[in-house]
Amino acid sequence: MLGWTLVWAFFATFTNYFAGMILAIIINRKDTKAKGFWRFCFVLPCAVPMFVSLLIMRTMLQPEGAVNVLLRQLGVIAAGESLPFFTDPTWARVTVILINIWVGVPYTLLQLTGVLQNIPADLYEAATVDGANAVQTFFRITLPYMFYVTTPYLISTFTGNVNNFNVIYLLSGGDPITDLASTAGSTDLLVTWLYKLTIDRQYYNVGAVVGILTFIILAVGSLLTYRRSKSYREEGGF
Repeated sequence: MLGWTLVWAFFATFTNYFAGMILAIIINRKDTKAKGFWRFCFVLPCAVPMFVSLLIMRTMLQPEGAVNVLLRQLGVIAAGESLPFFTDPTWARVTVILINIWVGVPYTLLQLTGVLQNIPADLYEAATVDGANAVQTFFRITLPYMFYVTTPYLISTFTGNVNNFNVIYLLSGGDPITDLASTAGSTDLLVTWLYKLTIDRQYYNVGAVVGILTFIILAVGSLLTYRRSKSYREEGGF
């Protein structure tokens, strides 16, 4: 359970981060036309409440949902078959990670667009004069600056994904359950498992222990990570 929660939080945080960063860089290029239109297209999902988007995706990915019906009509899968989006443990975990990227990238794009626009243009001009190409400029200027400024954001996002109750509960409900003796499903995080322990099973003592341990691990990990980061040790130094 702890292992899957940490893997989920890591992938959910950094896939959202890098996807949002790549989109922000592409949209903010000088050669990109209609920047406002592209930002509008990618940020549009923010206008729909997240729980609505998640419930719609859950319905569409059911065995008889719109996605499987469409794939059957196109001949991608045989008649009577369906892709096991929420019935196979591996498929379910990949599905919730991908949908979390879809609903999370617009917010990351907004955050990183502001940071990207604040990188001093003099740094890029000096790099061009020195003969640096686009790849070198990205790894020597853009990426270090983004990490430097957004380290607190990354820490808070990682913590939020560990406790990302909505995505798991509204999409898969923690299913599938492969071990009937277990109180947790294959996609349950610590927070959704805690909900099941307390609300469904009334195991309040176990739930309290899980909640306290989760808080201690996240608090200690966040503090140590932030204090060891350049954002803390070299504040204002970039």
